[in-house]
Amino acid sequence: MGASNRQPPLAPTLNRSAPPPSRPACLSPKKSTTKLKRSSHMGNLYRTLKGKVEGLASYGKSAGRKAKVGGGTSNGGKQGMADALAEMRKAYFIQIEEDVKNYEAVIKELKTSIGSFQPSDMAELIKFHKHVESHLEKLTDETQVLARFEDFPSKKLEAIRMSATLYLKLDAIVTTLRNWQIVAPAGKLLDKAEAYFNKIKVELDALERTKDEELKRFQAQKINFDFGILVRIKEMMVDFSSSCMELALKEKKEAIKEHNSGGKSVSSKILWRAFQFAFRVYTFAGGHDDRADKLTREVAHEIESHN
Repeated sequence: MGASNRQPPLAPTLNRSAPPPSRPACLSPKKSTTKLKRSSHMGNLYRTLKGKVEGLASYGKSAGRKAKVGGGTSNGGKQGMADALAEMRKAYFIQIEEDVKNYEAVIKELKTSIGSFQPSDMAELIKFHKHVESHLEKLTDETQVLARFEDFPSKKLEAIRMSATLYLKLDAIVTTLRNWQIVAPAGKLLDKAEAYFNKIKVELDALERTKDEELKRFQAQKINFDFGILVRIKEMMVDFSSSCMELALKEKKEAIKEHNSGGKSVSSKILWRAFQFAFRVYTFAGGHDDRADKLTREVAHEIESHN
């Protein structure tokens, strides 16, 4: 009975030590706000991964999901993302080491062949370049893998790539000019011809200014680049401008034959455009061939005779 009489006074003691009822209600919104702030780490994680881990886009997405789940643990979202990043980096470098092991024989062979490569012509350069790229494109991170092989000829590889890319670009111009269809009307042909010439002239003029420097750079790596392709392009541009003049002359003569006064006026303007185009090409190429010389004289005579 005595023990039961001492229990009631404990109730007020509990009421005095317990936190006020309003305090738990105030803590709830603070927790919610903290969670919303943590979501901003997803953006930071993306930027961090993009800068530090290359070639693992698909893996990064899965790691991002893991980091989000980790945010709900007692360690917090920041720790979860740090763990995910560490896991990704580990997997990344494991893959690098696997590439080193799996492609060791191929890379050593490339190391030797690249180091001793001296193309006899541009066709051999293009073929060898394709052969090299067909192997290196399989690597997770080319720079990291090749760095594991002592004295790999990276500068020679860069020169091969630069020279092959440059030659393919110039060869594409040759192909375009060779396959260009000379079809009426001359006005539309000149529209396209002038637009294309304006485009390639800027690039070719820039190359003319730097070709000596580029040639020395390639030769330092035992690559004799054939800049004779620039001469071929100029010759083909002259021939192309001659074809434009021929078409313009043909249309002018047809207008005269048909006694079409309106056609004569239009064709005279087209003749002048063709002559101007031929002159621009002449200035760019530094000269004309016999065909172009003959046609420019003929076009000039036609313009003078009917104006």
